[in-house]
Amino acid sequence: MQLPDDKSVSATATFVDVKGNAAQVEGSPVWGTDRPDLLNVVDNGNGSATVSPVGLLGSGQVTCTGDADLGAGVVSVVLLGTVEVIAGTAVGGTIEFGPPSP
Repeated sequence: MQLPDDKSVSATATFVDVKGNAAQVEGSPVWGTDRPDLLNVVDNGNGSATVSPVGLLGSGQVTCTGDADLGAGVVSVVLLGTVEVIAGTAVGGTIEFGPPSP
């Protein structure tokens, strides 16, 4: 998704089985990003997260990791979503002048 640098977005994860049916994971999933210099990902504590740009423009991955083993073991399932941070709404700018004419 494209996310303007002056906005934030809510993210939710749905885990599925091999046939595409909704599947459970143990506990709450863990949210993160491969680009903390680009994206701030805050776990909302209810299985969702809020994603906000830090300031730079570019692309990063948001990750959501769940434990598919509903018993004592751990089988990690990692979901990935790409966020491209783009410029927000213009609020100012600059004027450049050329050299004076003779």
